[in-house]
Amino acid sequence: MCNLYRMSTSVTEVARLFNAQGMTESNAGELIYPGQPGIVVADGEVRSMTWGFPLSLKSKRTGEPLKPKPVNNARTDKLTSFMWRSSFENRRCLIPVSAWAEAEGKRGKMTRTWQSVADAEVFACAGIWRDSDEWGRVYSMVMTDAAGQAAEVHSRMPVILRPADHDAWQQGSSDEALALCAAYSGKLSIDRTTDLWARR
Repeated sequence: MCNLYRMSTSVTEVARLFNAQGMTESNAGELIYPGQPGIVVADGEVRSMTWGFPLSLKSKRTGEPLKPKPVNNARTDKLTSFMWRSSFENRRCLIPVSAWAEAEGKRGKMTRTWQSVADAEVFACAGIWRDSDEWGRVYSMVMTDAAGQAAEVHSRMPVILRPADHDAWQQGSSDEALALCAAYSGKLSIDRTTDLWARR
């Protein structure tokens, strides 16, 4: 599952590429982790949101509330479940991404492997969003079973949307959107680095 991605394109350029209106600056960093701000395109606007739907937790020892956990990936086979259904049916968005990372290697020594769409500076991953009491507007990335090159790295991958499918994802029916939730069949670039997954 994707727990780190990179967005190295400016907000202004994202707005141009996705023919969107809205913000011209963002406090999102280039590397985006769960619980941190990122940018999405929703309803024709570039917006800043927090990556991950908040999941309320309680201490098993005391029963007291704990800090919410950001659930940043929504599996395609779970989109009709209680947690995701309303957002999937009513609030779908595009997540601009330059590359996403997965961990590879031995436990404790895992390194970052970056994957991206070949010859694309930025591409769109399928997302869903909602308002939350905890963090304001939040979004989650839709994941599907990996295939092709991506399956050599991890069993799942983000749903990558071709430009011709952007409108159908955002404005089409739930059935039309679900039909787009397939592994990307185009060429990917794989960059296996020596950077440790968990930097100390």
